[in-house]
Amino acid sequence: MIEPLVETIAPRPTDRAVSVVVPAFNEAEHVANELLVLDAAMKRTGWEYEIVVIDDGSTDGTAAAADSAGVARVLRREHNRGYGAALKAGTRAAKYPWILITDADGTYPVASIPDLLSASEKADMVVGARTGNTVRIPLIRRPPKAFLRWLASYLAERELPDINSGMRLMHRGLIERYQHLLPEGFSFTTTITLAAACNKHPVVYHPIDYHARLGNSKIRPRHAFDFTLLILRIIVVFNPLKVFLPLGLFLGLVGGAKFAYDVTRDNLSESAVLGLLGATLMWAVGLLADQNARLSARR
Repeated sequence: MIEPLVETIAPRPTDRAVSVVVPAFNEAEHVANELLVLDAAMKRTGWEYEIVVIDDGSTDGTAAAADSAGVARVLRREHNRGYGAALKAGTRAAKYPWILITDADGTYPVASIPDLLSASEKADMVVGARTGNTVRIPLIRRPPKAFLRWLASYLAERELPDINSGMRLMHRGLIERYQHLLPEGFSFTTTITLAAACNKHPVVYHPIDYHARLGNSKIRPRHAFDFTLLILRIIVVFNPLKVFLPLGLFLGLVGGAKFAYDVTRDNLSESAVLGLLGATLMWAVGLLADQNARLSARR
């Protein structure tokens, strides 16, 4: 039976209990089979579990197809609101303290789920890092993904093997802590990865394979730019000096070099003054942002 989406917060039963949240948008062709495979894998884990499918306003009968599998609660939105919105709705509707997310497009290996669950004892989040032996990411997406991974790792000051994997196990408390930051689009996973890394939450990365997706991808080229802005925005929230100090240093070097050149010409140009003034302002803003971040972390 397909239920209307009522967004209420459910109680938390036992620790070895997990709600598997599966966002789905126009995946009618293969969602039923994927849910049956997922259910079979979950039965072998020994955990108490439920499967919750969020049909995010599909127009192809995804909700009915998911319901036909008979293994999941299917919640349906009338309008598409985005991947992150679906995950947040699924978390609110979930019954259990652990939230496992995966996709309905066949890309993530359900055989890796027991390993993710086993690692939960020592982590707030267990990420299925797409670094296994078989990783089928389209070639055109690999350079921007590598750049984003490098940028995020540099700014977060720790190695992040995969910043936006859609297969991960998260404690409900972690999601609730950063609920106000989590966006409604594809950036949900990137945001919670950076939030956990910057605030030193215990995170385990477990290598998994990544298969070619079934159906059509919802990722577009413009999302690379969106992810870059997101990374910078989140780091400014948690570790602003990693952004403002390098920018101030760059402006200071440019302004200082121009000032040195102007001295040899017995002249002082506006560009030299602006460069040095810009550097001072960047450092001042960075220090204020850092102080604000530290005060917020104590609350």
